[in-house]
Amino acid sequence: MKSDYRFLWNNCLNVIRDNIPEPAFNTWFLPIVPLKYQDHVFTVQVPSQFFYEYLEDKYLDLIQQTLYREIGEGTILNYRILVETESNTAVELRGESKPPKKVTAKVPSPFDRVETSEFDSQINSKYTFHNFFEGESNRLARTAAEAVANNPAKTAFNPLFVHGHSGVGKTHLCHAIGSKVEALFPEKKVLYLSAHLFKVQFTDARRFNTINDFINFYQSIDVLIIDDIHELSGLEKTQNTFFHIFNHLHQNNKQLVMTSDCAPMDMQGMEERLLTRFRWGLTSKLERPDKELRKKILQNKILSDGLSIPANVIEFIAEHVTENVRDLEGIVVSLMAHSIINNREIDMNLARRMVEQSIKFERKRITVQKIQDTVSEFFNIKKELIQSSSRKREIVQARQVTMYFIKKHTELSLSQIGVQVGNRNHATVLHACNTVKNFYEVDKGFRSDIEEIEKILNS
Repeated sequence: MKSDYRFLWNNCLNVIRDNIPEPAFNTWFLPIVPLKYQDHVFTVQVPSQFFYEYLEDKYLDLIQQTLYREIGEGTILNYRILVETESNTAVELRGESKPPKKVTAKVPSPFDRVETSEFDSQINSKYTFHNFFEGESNRLARTAAEAVANNPAKTAFNPLFVHGHSGVGKTHLCHAIGSKVEALFPEKKVLYLSAHLFKVQFTDARRFNTINDFINFYQSIDVLIIDDIHELSGLEKTQNTFFHIFNHLHQNNKQLVMTSDCAPMDMQGMEERLLTRFRWGLTSKLERPDKELRKKILQNKILSDGLSIPANVIEFIAEHVTENVRDLEGIVVSLMAHSIINNREIDMNLARRMVEQSIKFERKRITVQKIQDTVSEFFNIKKELIQSSSRKREIVQARQVTMYFIKKHTELSLSQIGVQVGNRNHATVLHACNTVKNFYEVDKGFRSDIEEIEKILNS
């Protein structure tokens, strides 16, 4: 089974899926077709030259680390690119081969006397405070994190405990702290890791009887940053060991930073003595980004990728992609891919399609009440007059426009629409809708009014 290239590639995809946003995974990795694995060379088929170049530029390290982990050190990725010609020939290109950082669960031993300059902090330098944009949803956490980075273990924020839903920026903030500490205090040993890796390392240390080395190593860290600490819930022995590491670091003026998907008071399966220590410093929540912050994040992503996206498209994405930053960035990546591969401009139709495909997207329901309120306000005519039998031209027009939009945006029959607008019969409603359509075709000013009302209804 191990030699089955499809099985091997599926294992690689499972790892990659856990490390990038879902829209990016669907765009860049699902279309890849595994072809064969022979003599340490894994051959895959990709749709285009651009596809190959983008993968090598954006995901080289992730792909190589995954191949090394799932298939074996020295595995080389070979790309086969289909060329659309009459004979449908294919071009093969070898992936760039640079040794990736080793990812290992083996516990580093303090007896190896690793110098600080050689110590691998596992910090991703692309995540900084410069590209962590501030808004109402993250101001406290960001300010505290920067204070910690400027003066590790010398503020009241020790530990700094940041919690929030997935994708709101917790991991970015962790790396931003680590990056700044490394820049300001190169002599300090900074370590970032997930609670899952800590758990795996502890299990290995118990298996190989190296618990003392494990504890001594972690007690030598100056700034310890642990992501998703809630993953230690229910693990009594792991928690007990972390408790002693925490105490040692805190008592020796070392900085601790932790993130979780919930506040300490809401954590289940965690020892009370640990929860008490989590609350010693500052606990701050990262909320979902508000609309203005989402626009900032989008504009930065668009600028960094060298794209040109209309303002109304940015507005639309910021309005509808509300859950987290990963979804926002994934939408931009999908737009870029479809724009380049299909050689088309990024417009509202493409943006709407990408949003609908990538997230749970629900069109706002437009009700009869909303239509009546919007039309009466737009024409500055009281709703009672629209319902009345008045034959004044401006009132008749507002009444007809109301019927037109109710027919367009609801499932009501003509008779039901008539009941909603002053108890008219179905023939009156039909005439009103046809009149609006005719004026829309020939009257530029009227067409502009209809489009403006439509925009208000969909906002």
